[in-house]
Amino acid sequence: MDLKQMEMMKRRRKTGAIGWLQDLFAIEAKPRKGLLAAEWVVLAYAVATMLLVFFCYTKLANPESMVAGRLRVMAMMAMLWAVYRLLPCRFTLMLRLLVLMLLLGWWYPDTYEINRIFTNLDHSFASAEQWLFGFQPALEFCRHFPSKLFSSLMYLGYGSYYPLIALTAFWYFLCRYKDFERCAFVIITAFFIYYVIYDFVPVVGPTFYFKAVGLQDIAHGVFPALGDYFNTHTDCLPAPGYHDTVFYKFVEYARLQGERPTAAFPSSHVGVATICLLFAIHSRRKWLIILMAPLYVLLCLSTVYIQAHYAIDALAGLATGLILYFVLMALSRRLC
Repeated sequence: MDLKQMEMMKRRRKTGAIGWLQDLFAIEAKPRKGLLAAEWVVLAYAVATMLLVFFCYTKLANPESMVAGRLRVMAMMAMLWAVYRLLPCRFTLMLRLLVLMLLLGWWYPDTYEINRIFTNLDHSFASAEQWLFGFQPALEFCRHFPSKLFSSLMYLGYGSYYPLIALTAFWYFLCRYKDFERCAFVIITAFFIYYVIYDFVPVVGPTFYFKAVGLQDIAHGVFPALGDYFNTHTDCLPAPGYHDTVFYKFVEYARLQGERPTAAFPSSHVGVATICLLFAIHSRRKWLIILMAPLYVLLCLSTVYIQAHYAIDALAGLATGLILYFVLMALSRRLC
C-alpha cells in the first residue's frame, strides 16, 4: 500500500467518525413527544410498588426512603424527557434509556424490602430440588469440580452478567440504531417482570438458606420452613471455590455491596443473559455470538456453582428468558 492510499484511508476513517458524531447530535425531524415504552414500564412499576408501600406501610422497614427513591426516579425521568424535547437527537434519546438501564441494579434491593413481609418459601424449593435431582446441586457442584481453573471460570462467568448487558445495548446503539429502543425495552421490561415476581415470591437461594439451616441438615435432606427468619437475618455462606483469584474478589465485592436474601426464583441472571444471547443471534454477527456464547454458558453454570441459585432457578431462568424475549420482541414492534 503506497502513501497516497494510506492517506485516503485515513480521510475516510475521519469522515466516518465525524459523520457518526453528526448523526449522534443531529436534530430529529419528528421527535418523540411522549414517554418511551420502557419509561412507561418503569413508571408503572414505580407507581404500583409505591401504592404497595402505602398499603403495607407499617410492615416495611424503610417505607419513607422507598417512596422518596421512587419520586426521585420519576423526577429524573421528567428531567431527561425535558432535555430530549429541548435537543431531540440520538444522544439525548440514548441518555433516557441508558439512565433507566443504569438504575436497574438500584431497584433490586427493594424486592427484599417488599418480599420479606411474606413467609419464606425456600424449604419448598430445596425439597423440590432434592426430589428432582436426588441431591442439592448447589452443594455438590463445587465439591466435584474443585480445580482452581474451573473456579476461576465460574466467577468469570458470573461477573460477566452486567458486561453482557452493556455489550448488547451498546452494540445495538452503535451498529443497529433502528433496533436500539426495542433492545432496551425488552431488557428493561424483562428486569421489571422479574422484580414483580421477586416482590411476591420470597425465595432467598442456597447461600442464605443453607447458612440458616446448616449444611449438615441440608446434606441429610432436612429442609425446615423458616417463616419470617430472613426479615431480620441476612447472613450467607462464604462463596465456594478459590478465594485468591481476581474474578472471585470482583464477584465477592459485588455481593458484599448489593446482595440481599431475595430474587432467587427464577434466576434473572440466566433469564436476562438468555435474552442478551438471543439479541446477539438476532444481530447475525458471528463475532458477537462467539464472544457471548461461552460467557453465557459459564454464567448459567456459575449461578449454581457459587450457590446463588438452586438448579431449578436456573432452569426457570432459561425458560422465562426465552419466553420473555419472543413475547417482548413481538410487543416492541407495536410500542417502539
